Amino acid sequence: METVNGISDLPGIAKPAVDPREPSSEFLARYFRDYEEELGLSVRRPVKVRSVSREDANPAGLLGIATSDGDWTAGAVINATGTWTRPFWPTYPGQSTFRGRQLHVADYVSAEEFKGQHVIVVGGGISAVGLLDEISRVTTTSWFTRREPVWRDEEFDARAGHDAVALVEERVRRGLPPQSVVSVTGLIWTPAFKAAAARGALDRQPMFTSIEPGGVRLADGGFQPAGAIVWATGFRAELEHLAPLHLRGHGGGIVMEGTQVASEPRVHLVGYGPSSSTIGANRAGRAAVAAILKLPGISPAATPVSWG
Repeated sequence: METVNGISDLPGIAKPAVDPREPSSEFLARYFRDYEEELGLSVRRPVKVRSVSREDANPAGLLGIATSDGDWTAGAVINATGTWTRPFWPTYPGQSTFRGRQLHVADYVSAEEFKGQHVIVVGGGISAVGLLDEISRVTTTSWFTRREPVWRDEEFDARAGHDAVALVEERVRRGLPPQSVVSVTGLIWTPAFKAAAARGALDRQPMFTSIEPGGVRLADGGFQPAGAIVWATGFRAELEHLAPLHLRGHGGGIVMEGTQVASEPRVHLVGYGPSSSTIGANRAGRAAVAAILKLPGISPAATPVSWG
């Protein structure tokens, strides 16, 4: 809760006092639950959205939503599915022969699981560095990335955050697949990461060429034995249920105007492109609601809201 990935207060109810040592996952679950109950939000769970489609060609008409809890219609949809349910696993020669454990950062629980093993962490983002910091405190580690990581010493302030989001935003405005925000911000030298570097945990190596039963074959021909490989290789946007809308363009991405899909103004994506990080997500929800309230036939007094 003390890092750049902290959150802002939800509107209407002040955030309670935070113990900086408490895992964000525990605090957020409690904070969001209490917020939902106090405001009486109409949340239904668990509901799986299977597809979103056009009921007709009228841009002011209704969208059809097929779900595990029946079929609904809506004048607008805010899609906030993010990326966490679609971890990206690269494919490397010999990957299936590895006798140790392979897991994605999405499945990571605790460094204690790896005591006594040499752990390989793959990835050049903040998740990889965070894992190396934690795991290197209990066992030995190696770090592999495709490109040399870019570090920055200067403070990551509001101006820098705004500029980083703007660069990602420009890509999605052109219909290109979004890049991660960290790809344009670089990695920030926090005190914890400096301590990890002093332990040798952040000595990056170029990607290995193959995986063997007992470890990985290094780029220089050497061999690194390992008991576990952690893939901190990012995520892809979870948008399969929007496939009937055919939102993707020739560039491979979705042309966006803010949070709004340019070709389908009734659909807003929060958690895609510039809003896929905490830096961009805080303002994206407000922007989506403001734009939806401008659509024909939608007004605050007459608009029911459902969450799934």
